[in-house]
Amino acid sequence: MYTQTAPFADHLRVVPATRDVPEVDPNAIVLSGSDGDLTVGELDSWSNRLARLLLQDGAVPGAAIAIAIAAPIERLVAERAVAKIGAVAVLAGGLPARGARRGITTRHARPEADGAIDWLVLDDRTTLRRYLTGSDAPLSADDLPVLGRTA
Repeated sequence: MYTQTAPFADHLRVVPATRDVPEVDPNAIVLSGSDGDLTVGELDSWSNRLARLLLQDGAVPGAAIAIAIAAPIERLVAERAVAKIGAVAVLAGGLPARGARRGITTRHARPEADGAIDWLVLDDRTTLRRYLTGSDAPLSADDLPVLGRTA
């Protein structure tokens, strides 16, 4: 289940992490901010794309993933993507981010590099290209790695 985080919790409406809940209107606004509005459908598709990037980069269920993003919309998408792969979002206010080896950030918000966290930088050209060409289809059980499974 998705959990809210401060300081933007007063602007969030919590929705289930999966798309198969018929009572959730995909056009409903989840978050409004100075940069615009984020709908349920946008949150779902954007977080599916980001979840796939995390999986491609080796993230696994149960892993701690640091999030260092100032923009509320991008941070919510990152939190939802982490939840979709069964990992744990750790807000990276202070490093080290409680055992996180991977993280999601932007160039502006990226904490000073200490080598402990492998950052996925959302506004990096290579990341953007991967993100924009990735699938936004709902994740399935086949998309998620099973720990201990051999290929």
